[in-house]
Amino acid sequence: MAQGVLSQVLDALDLETFLICSSEDEGKEMTIRLMKALGFQDVDLVFIQFAGPGARVRARAYIYRPGQDYAWVRNTDREGKG
Repeated sequence: MAQGVLSQVLDALDLETFLICSSEDEGKEMTIRLMKALGFQDVDLVFIQFAGPGARVRARAYIYRPGQDYAWVRNTDREGKG
């Protein structure tokens, strides 16, 4: 994964899409599987709306949770000491 860019993300990354599925539960399960397949481990489903052939979903992959050791802070500190 693009670790260089992800280390500059302030907190989380959201992904929104429409998934073809037969129920809201299937849409939830597919969304979590998709995020894990993309390499994200800490994920939440933040929105789902089932309608017609599938579900509009928004998932959030946490790069940093509040209070974690942020890589972007370490990078800023290094740049300032130059």
